[in-house]
Amino acid sequence: MSPFDLLLGFAVCATAALALLSRELFRAIVMFIVFGLCMALVWVRLEAPDIALAEAAIGAGITGVLLLDTLGYLRRRYRKPANGQGGEGAR
Repeated sequence: MSPFDLLLGFAVCATAALALLSRELFRAIVMFIVFGLCMALVWVRLEAPDIALAEAAIGAGITGVLLLDTLGYLRRRYRKPANGQGGEGAR
């Protein structure tokens, strides 16, 4: 086991913990994307390039983009009105 493998294992555990324990949704999503990329590297090190490509494309790519889009939608939908009047989210 090389030092890179130990560092990669630590990075996977750290990004997973940060994604789960983050109180900010944007930070949690970014950590989830980084976790997916680290997992793709793990699959490359395990000599499974097909699974690594799937992990990078689906786990980090498509899922990350969908989560960021959903976060943007939620922020627009439930934005607090600046003028003190009730908005869409204040029903």
